[in-house]
Amino acid sequence: MRWLAVAAMVLTVAGCQSAYYGAMEKVGVHKRDILVDRVDDARDAQADAQEEFKSALQRLDEMLQLDGGEIEAQYNKLNDDYEASKAAAERVYDRIEAIDSVAQDLFDEWADELDEYSNESLRRQSERSLRETQRRYASLLQSMERAAATMDPVLDKLQDNVLYLKHNLNAAAVDAIRGEYRSLQTDVAELIEEMEVAIAESDAFIQAMQEGRE
Repeated sequence: MRWLAVAAMVLTVAGCQSAYYGAMEKVGVHKRDILVDRVDDARDAQADAQEEFKSALQRLDEMLQLDGGEIEAQYNKLNDDYEASKAAAERVYDRIEAIDSVAQDLFDEWADELDEYSNESLRRQSERSLRETQRRYASLLQSMERAAATMDPVLDKLQDNVLYLKHNLNAAAVDAIRGEYRSLQTDVAELIEEMEVAIAESDAFIQAMQEGRE
């Protein structure tokens, strides 16, 4: 019974997806356009995540400068920054999943339509274009996933610090997490670097896809 329920759910999702694509095509928006839009959204989500993580690191740095009285207020701000960073990371993962969904549907459709050509020269050109687009996409996806993976250790360390401070709001607790700051700083620097690479790859992919439309 469980497998029947799963199968029904898959068919329902697939049906909704097909209906969505059909509705978009009726207004002149095709899978290629949807893919570009989703890559653009993911690029923005990555840029937002960068800022949220930098903000959390800055907040922790400010907290380490305190002597005592303002620790609780600063902790509350740090916790807010941690929650914002966590939400930003979830948006990045969601955007990557959305990109891969439409990309695979686009490539499947493209490959199927190669058999519909009567002109062999045009078919070969289209096939080369498909392979090149798949190559660029694979590079983009790898870059995005690598950048996304750098968020996990930062979130883990932020969570540890926030949880520790939550139950130990005093100067001694602040001193205890001081040694973690350098490690966190290194992780955030790596995150930002990987995000920059992924954002640049996104820009290049979008440009290539748009040029292919001209």
